[in-house]
Amino acid sequence: MRKYILIVCLYALFAGGVQAQNPLIRNQYSADPSARVFGDRVYVYPSHDILATEGRGRVGWFCMEDYHVFSSANLTDWTDHGMIVQQNNVPWVKPNSYSMWAPDCIYRNGKYYFYFPSTPKDTSYARGFTVGVAIADKPEGPFVPQPAPILHVRGIDPNVFIDKDGQAYLYWSQGNIYAAKLKENMVELASDPVVLGELPNKGLKEGPYLFERNGTYYLTYPHVENKIERLEYATGNNPLGPFKVTGVIMDESPTGCWTNHHSIIQFKDQWYLFYHHNDYSPAFDKARSIRADSLFFNADGTIQKVTPTYRGIGVTKANAQIQLDRYTRLSDKGASIAFLDTASKFQGWKTVLETTGAWVQYNSVDFGKKKPGSVTVRVLAAAGGSLQIRVQGIDGPVLAEIPVTAGNDWQLTKVSLLHFKPGLQNLFVISKDNNQIAIDWTSFE
Repeated sequence: MRKYILIVCLYALFAGGVQAQNPLIRNQYSADPSARVFGDRVYVYPSHDILATEGRGRVGWFCMEDYHVFSSANLTDWTDHGMIVQQNNVPWVKPNSYSMWAPDCIYRNGKYYFYFPSTPKDTSYARGFTVGVAIADKPEGPFVPQPAPILHVRGIDPNVFIDKDGQAYLYWSQGNIYAAKLKENMVELASDPVVLGELPNKGLKEGPYLFERNGTYYLTYPHVENKIERLEYATGNNPLGPFKVTGVIMDESPTGCWTNHHSIIQFKDQWYLFYHHNDYSPAFDKARSIRADSLFFNADGTIQKVTPTYRGIGVTKANAQIQLDRYTRLSDKGASIAFLDTASKFQGWKTVLETTGAWVQYNSVDFGKKKPGSVTVRVLAAAGGSLQIRVQGIDGPVLAEIPVTAGNDWQLTKVSLLHFKPGLQNLFVISKDNNQIAIDWTSFE
């Protein structure tokens, strides 16, 4: 009961807004992110993993009953707009099927169309999964589900693309990757489905996401080349192909998360890859969390492979709680991260420095123009110790010297700032002795 109350309290604390690096959403599981730019904000429509129990989904498998939408103007502060679609409020979905898998959303003619797969209660629509639509006047909803799914679509992972000529296309997967034109009303097919057959013929392919850049159409998808999914792409001159398999966007998870699912957007002149990993559930890869990292193209239009990071995207203000565990780099020796509480993983992580000279680097901290008066560190060190905060490098200017009092409880240590560098800075926190020091966060004010 205490654990349940703690989870509820944490959700209430963070439901409105979450400051995040990777994973982006840090108070609930999220997966399969479909990112879209609407106006001056990025909206992310992920699926919502929950943990199945007896009588509530299939234990040990994916379990999803609803969708939330999140948005941000700066890629750092994310707002949870709440639940937008729930399985038992969709007329055609089989009740309590817990199969609300990867969705997508797109804008057209003053409306927002949210596409989602699930299991129909009427198998005349499809055996297995099919795809439905919910419609809203705003990107955060409220969304109203259509009474029936899209006819002649059997499968999962819907993705919608509108070409420059106004023609809309629907993509989905079911063993192969399929595509069809959509009618102007965005809820009916305008052509028969076709198989996009130029892709790898061995290994699972799913999760299609198509975008266009400089006249080239990029069909991107997870594919099991070996044992788990990696993100790949093919290119062509038409939304329906033919496509040529071109390369890998992201390699397989080094920790064994079996799935990956993604989207790619351009926001304020930078391209980004949104994807997922099992950060909060390292022992169970059906409870995932969404991430994002910057994506770059070569001069010939090919995509540079993206390496996953903890730091992710966005700029962190110096007066925020800077979560050093979402680091850019760690020293090779004496530095690690760990959960603050393994029984309540949504509380996040801590950075642990154990040897003299061990350090953590956190990039893109915005100090603005006005010098802060002090820095506060939430820290724990049973034997005490000392820290040093620098900018620009481990030998850069010293912002603060922080003595850490010995104790077995977390403490807030506040010291005056010795030095100031305005604007964007890369932050370094360095241990000055061999005692173990755990750091939760630091903040300047």
